[in-house]
Amino acid sequence: MMKSSLSVSCLTLAFFFLSGAQSARITFRNNCPNTIWPGTLTADQKPQLSTTGFELASKAFTSLDVQAPWKGRFWARTGCSTDASGRFSCATAECASGKIACNGNGAVPPASLVEINIVENGGQDFYDVSLVDGFNLPVSVSTEGGTGDCRTSSCSANVNAACPADLQVKDVDGSVIACKSACIAFHQPQYCCTDGFNTPATCPPTNYSMIFENQCPQAYSYAYDDVNSTFTCSAASNYVITFCP
Repeated sequence: MMKSSLSVSCLTLAFFFLSGAQSARITFRNNCPNTIWPGTLTADQKPQLSTTGFELASKAFTSLDVQAPWKGRFWARTGCSTDASGRFSCATAECASGKIACNGNGAVPPASLVEINIVENGGQDFYDVSLVDGFNLPVSVSTEGGTGDCRTSSCSANVNAACPADLQVKDVDGSVIACKSACIAFHQPQYCCTDGFNTPATCPPTNYSMIFENQCPQAYSYAYDDVNSTFTCSAASNYVITFCP
């Protein structure tokens, strides 16, 4: 009788782990020549991950486990330092927490974003690289394992080199360190797809968003850029986010 009860308990425990307690491992790789400071943000007012920001040296990598279901975004800050008062700040993709940890704050545009939606029970995940909030450095996201298309989404080009003058963010030495989206730069509805411009028919790509599209065809470059910019994978076990792929 005891043996039978033990078998049932083991089967119940196995079912629990197989049916919904799975997690995905997300690995961050820094192929950039300089140190970066990745940030994480969990969506839908859900609890934040175990780390919301960290330092990652050039050529280094680190991993983070994410419990399914989970939805959120990742990015990398550049040009960061701590001042004499102990306040931490960055030249691009700042999250304005005053610390290395972003603590639930998102990236201040412009920022290259990786967005991932991980579903339960081996269902179909969605992921993309988004330049809707502008660009600060190249980035890609790929899957390990999984079934279906499971392609890599990548923006490997340096969009800053093609950024028009009215979208440029410059460092103190005059070098272009980020490129704003037209929505962020001009706050006009035709660029933000709002106020009567909020359908695919009324908000097509503009000359500005086509600069991002031409540089990084796989990345989201404007609000309705779904056809070639949204990627899916079922039962993906892990994700790899590479900065400067």
